[in-house]
Amino acid sequence: MRKREMNRDWIATARTLSQALPYLQRYADATVVIKLGGHAMGSDDAMEEFARDVALMRQVGVNPVIIHGGGPMINDMLGRLNITSEFINGKRVTDAATMEVVEMVLSGLVNARIVQAITAQGGRCVGVSGKDSGLIICDQEDPELGLVGAPTEVNPRLLRDLADKGIIPVIAPLGMGRNGETFNINGDTAAGAIAAALKADRLLLLTDVAGVKNAEGDVLTELTATQIRQMVSDGTIAGGMIPKTQTALDAIDGGVRAAVILDGRAPNACLLELFTEHGAGSIIRGQ
Repeated sequence: MRKREMNRDWIATARTLSQALPYLQRYADATVVIKLGGHAMGSDDAMEEFARDVALMRQVGVNPVIIHGGGPMINDMLGRLNITSEFINGKRVTDAATMEVVEMVLSGLVNARIVQAITAQGGRCVGVSGKDSGLIICDQEDPELGLVGAPTEVNPRLLRDLADKGIIPVIAPLGMGRNGETFNINGDTAAGAIAAALKADRLLLLTDVAGVKNAEGDVLTELTATQIRQMVSDGTIAGGMIPKTQTALDAIDGGVRAAVILDGRAPNACLLELFTEHGAGSIIRGQ
């Protein structure tokens, strides 16, 4: 009879699984909306790890909903086609020619890559855009920006139907205008609007920063909406973090229980946030 010695790594793995039990129970049948962007989309290895985490979440009873960005891929394709983009206050001016490329890249190249990655990990997954089944209805955000949309109505029935069947939706951030136009939507904005419509338990915004920092540069792991507003007012929160925190506040105001600005560079960031006591970013709650 062969003797087997217990490996410390095996014991640590078993302990981690055991310690995760209350969190697995906590998030059973919960809806978690994830905005995928930055590092997690930057390499095949990072995408594979993210896809495995999402498949695991679905396997243990969480209902993940993925919304993705794709700015670098859009820029690359526009460059290949010799189409010049103009930016106003950091936002892309989207004319008709640019919109064709945006839709092609987001709904085709980027969306299909994510769906394929999750499917390869055993997840049941389908790619959609905000135009499908009237998921996101938009008004024009600013005439100077062209076909950039601001969500005014989200119809989540399609997403609920998919969740009931155990299917993970991967959503390209496009919307439909009231006159049939196609609008490009900021990925964070689309994720926040969808999370609010679903009354999600969590909105996870994957970024390439450690989280929200105080004036001394320390990451704050827990914040209230009131604290976020004060930090924006006094300049502690600045630059690109302002729209991310505003997305979080809008989602919370819309009925999301909490939003997390999450360090997507951390290995298994979503699992760390949901199923351990440590977390991987800054959680923002109401009040």
